[in-house]
Amino acid sequence: MVSTLRKRLPEARFQVVDLVTAKSEHDPEVLEVIRFRGRFMKSCPGTRHYLCCGYRILHFGVQCSLGCTYCILQVYLNQSNLRIFGNTKDLFQELDAELEAHPGRLFRVGTGEFTDSLLLDPWTQFSRELVPVFAQRNNAVLELKTKTNHVENLFDLEHGGHTIVAWSLNAQEIVTKEESKAASLEERLKAAAICAEKGYYLAFHFDPMVEYPDWRRGYGSALECLFDCVKPRSIVWISLGAFRFMPDLKHAIHTVHPHSVMPYGEFIRGLDGKMRYFRDVRVELYSFMVERIRHVDPNLCVYLCMEGGDIWRQAFGYTPPDKGGLPAMLDRAVRERMGVVGEKG
Repeated sequence: MVSTLRKRLPEARFQVVDLVTAKSEHDPEVLEVIRFRGRFMKSCPGTRHYLCCGYRILHFGVQCSLGCTYCILQVYLNQSNLRIFGNTKDLFQELDAELEAHPGRLFRVGTGEFTDSLLLDPWTQFSRELVPVFAQRNNAVLELKTKTNHVENLFDLEHGGHTIVAWSLNAQEIVTKEESKAASLEERLKAAAICAEKGYYLAFHFDPMVEYPDWRRGYGSALECLFDCVKPRSIVWISLGAFRFMPDLKHAIHTVHPHSVMPYGEFIRGLDGKMRYFRDVRVELYSFMVERIRHVDPNLCVYLCMEGGDIWRQAFGYTPPDKGGLPAMLDRAVRERMGVVGEKG
């Protein structure tokens, strides 16, 4: 990893230290490369109070420098600088061991939980190692989730139809005001269209959805732009999630992003301790999106991130247990859209 960074960043200064300690304040000029000694494969940090998708996280780094005002990483992690794990050989050994131990199980694996999957990819080249590994596995798919347009490294890879390139999307007003350092909505969708031309499958995540005065027009326009750029058949799933946050995040947003209005509204504390919009607001947000998406493709897999069965019932007319459970719904989407044959074990 360090050798690759030296080649890709010839003007950067490299310093070798015995110990990288956590910093209380972020230094945007610093990228930390460490030997990670924990587990690389983790389960999605869901909660028993809400329905979880059964996602597996491939942990390759932490933090993000895109500066989205609402980012949970501001209070979730105890280090502020971008940090990636240099011992990728250990990462791949652990990944191979888990996939080989359960050959009959279908693994949905993502790298975008604790950092942006492609933020540093132009310099780390990590996707060039990762994507071909999944191309050789008939019981696993990889999801790379990003708010960038850093997709050039993917173009000439043998992906075998086992990689989903995914984007977090939002209404243009939210992108402009709250995601100012990320790629624009147009740039993200153009990158998605190119990836589709290269044979990659796609996914999109409208999370966090924000209630603001003109949200119907904003999210309706975002969906129109999405389906103008990519064909529905290339999309494996779309997820929806209303803005929610740990109480500590409000102070962080107020301190770091004083002009943001994200946490200033009517919220209630959910069963997981996070502040959430009232139930009727969330149902209205979701129902609007579900209706618009179904009008384009009634069979496209759409799901809610960390919501209860009552919200599902009101927004969709059914709950995941009616369909065999949320993990089963997403597994079916992988098989039907991507043709991956692994069976859930």
